[in-house]
Amino acid sequence: MRLVSFLHSDGPRLGVRLGDVLVDLHAVNPRLPRDMASFLAGGEDALAAVAAALRTAPAESQMRFSAVRLLPPVPHPGKIICVGLNYVDHAVEIDPRNLPDYPTFFGRLASTLVAHNEPLLRPSVSTKLDFEGEVAVVIGKSGRMIDPGKALGHVGGYALFNEGSVRDYQFRTSQWFLGKNFDATGAFGPELCTPDELPPGAKGLFLATRVNGRVMQEATTSEMLFGVATLIASLSEAMTLHPGDVIVTGTPSGVGFAQKPPYYLKPGDVCEIELEGYGVLRNPVTDAPVPF
Repeated sequence: MRLVSFLHSDGPRLGVRLGDVLVDLHAVNPRLPRDMASFLAGGEDALAAVAAALRTAPAESQMRFSAVRLLPPVPHPGKIICVGLNYVDHAVEIDPRNLPDYPTFFGRLASTLVAHNEPLLRPSVSTKLDFEGEVAVVIGKSGRMIDPGKALGHVGGYALFNEGSVRDYQFRTSQWFLGKNFDATGAFGPELCTPDELPPGAKGLFLATRVNGRVMQEATTSEMLFGVATLIASLSEAMTLHPGDVIVTGTPSGVGFAQKPPYYLKPGDVCEIELEGYGVLRNPVTDAPVPF
């Protein structure tokens, strides 16, 4: 099932994508979950209720998907945890001296998120906005100290993420936080794909990043140093994971600053992330407005 968060005249709503048709779940039945976090927290019961509602969805609950203004699949996640250096070739292009023997985690803020087709904003203080195409895992079931063998049972779905990084700010210190948290630099979407539609752990899928149609990054998700189950289990040693939390699983080699010469995103560029079996996350790039 493909679920989307979208903007309605009365606020955010939850819908199901069926090709170029979007079914507004609130219009089908106002008692159905209205937001992604509530849907995920409802577990199998919520999934069954939505599936049943789709079988009787009236025409007035349906609209063209391409005409809807999307929101990030989870508009305000409680946690966004990113993983650095999780593909061998990317780890080497960052620092050829060694590979991590434990996942490199760092946090990202919800204020950085933009939806599919919304612009990524190059900040006014830098021209070094970089792209990072990644698979995002959305937690569907709460857990702490999760056994790796059971970790995939905590996945609510998958999406794509463009983990835009302002490189000069990122590398000013050993802590990456600031360069990873500029407003409107993290594209997330377009939809949440439930786990039954992809291989376990989204493993073995082709992942690519294109800028203006040129392939910049390509790999398969089998090349992750730490798979989805390991990431979930490792994080749960430190924190309770809740429905709607997002884990951004790392990027392959080919990021802009490692190109020769370096390539940074500029206004007018269009960046696309594609995952086999899932689809495409697409975002134009523009300059952020200068605050007054």
